[in-house]
Amino acid sequence: MIDMKSRTKKFTIDCSFLCSKLPNSREYNAYVNQLIRCSSSVGANYRASQRAKSGADFINKLKIVEEEADESNFFLEILLEINKNPELKIEIEKLLKEGNEILAIVVASIKTARNNQIKK
Repeated sequence: MIDMKSRTKKFTIDCSFLCSKLPNSREYNAYVNQLIRCSSSVGANYRASQRAKSGADFINKLKIVEEEADESNFFLEILLEINKNPELKIEIEKLLKEGNEILAIVVASIKTARNNQIKK
């Protein structure tokens, strides 16, 4: 089983590879730039969460991961709707599935971390 640090890094890289295959136009470039920014933030902030200085710091960093994963999913949804290439649609759908799984794991981790803080 792949750990979350590797999984979020792979998500970042896979989004980058997808972006390199999309058309180069003003409209696509805006979405591509946003997707690259937020998907890379997923990996970077998850990594930062693993070096958190406290439980509250850990939760705050995971909240950033949650927001950036949701934003990544938004731009993947937009690209899915505007893209006409069937092969890229399949790739986008796989990334969207992975983005949703990462988001669900992070949300569950935040809930667990909050519950553990309450119990202390």
